[in-house]
Amino acid sequence: MVKPYEQRFPWHLDWNLLRTFMVVVEQRGISRAAYLLGLKQPTISAALKRLEERTGHELIIRKPNEFKVTRAGNLLYQECAQIFGAVSQIPSLLETGAEELRGHIAITTTSHVISDHYDAVLHDFATEHSKVTFSMTVAESEEVVNRVQQNRASLGICLLHKTPENLRAQVLYREYFGLFCGKRHPLFDREDITLAEIEGETSVSFQTETEDGPLHPVSLLRARAKLAPSWRGVSSNLHELRRMIVAGIGIGALPLHVAHRDVESGRLRQLPPYDGLPMVNIYLLTNRQRKQSSAEAAFLAACEKMMAESDLKERTYY
Repeated sequence: MVKPYEQRFPWHLDWNLLRTFMVVVEQRGISRAAYLLGLKQPTISAALKRLEERTGHELIIRKPNEFKVTRAGNLLYQECAQIFGAVSQIPSLLETGAEELRGHIAITTTSHVISDHYDAVLHDFATEHSKVTFSMTVAESEEVVNRVQQNRASLGICLLHKTPENLRAQVLYREYFGLFCGKRHPLFDREDITLAEIEGETSVSFQTETEDGPLHPVSLLRARAKLAPSWRGVSSNLHELRRMIVAGIGIGALPLHVAHRDVESGRLRQLPPYDGLPMVNIYLLTNRQRKQSSAEAAFLAACEKMMAESDLKERTYY
């Protein structure tokens, strides 16, 4: 049975407090949240206090040099994110009745999604449906998963260690990784480099090259080459990792098809080993519980049509 207090709660709640609370959690502090929202810090603090009084729970522990979201705060944040995601869909859902397909598609993707097949779908869809708009947000794979789970993105494209609950994951394409050094690296101009010659060399790494991370196969490649166990540079962004390799900071792993142009132009050189290279799947991620707009459903159908008509071998890049 629903208690009278629970029945009254949504009617007495100032819903703006939920938005403020969500921003405070995501910005990890009141001062940063105030800056983002264009408000003063005392206003944010007062809003947070009012929300805690209304819910009857401490939501955030606020001490000097400490910011911690409580268990109740984390539960509320998940609900706020779901509400925000649902509300953000309203404009696109209301476009359903238009004669010409309209709406907005919000895609959250990792930094190294480079696929001719995916680009072709984007081009063809945008050309056919000129009233549909797009937004592309680049984030780490974990954040891509979170945004899709929280219903804050139409779809996600990312690496996965395992398929998250309530989400649907389809292999968009596959890529192989190899080791590379930049033109400024001492090994670049050496002839016939052997695997033994790169043993102990300094390296740069993706943040997800961990045992429980989606790029664990790449970490095994580094171990096979016996590179120095501790990295000299790390990034979650492919373009910044490539920058460190080109700059000669260390040897690093890149998708072969991504590095191809740099190899052809003389900016990068592939290093051994050349066989048994790790293969990594890039996934198209959707939320099974999301009520898709007409534009989202049409775009997802276009992606799935491409995947159905092109064999996975064709979508495997070397």
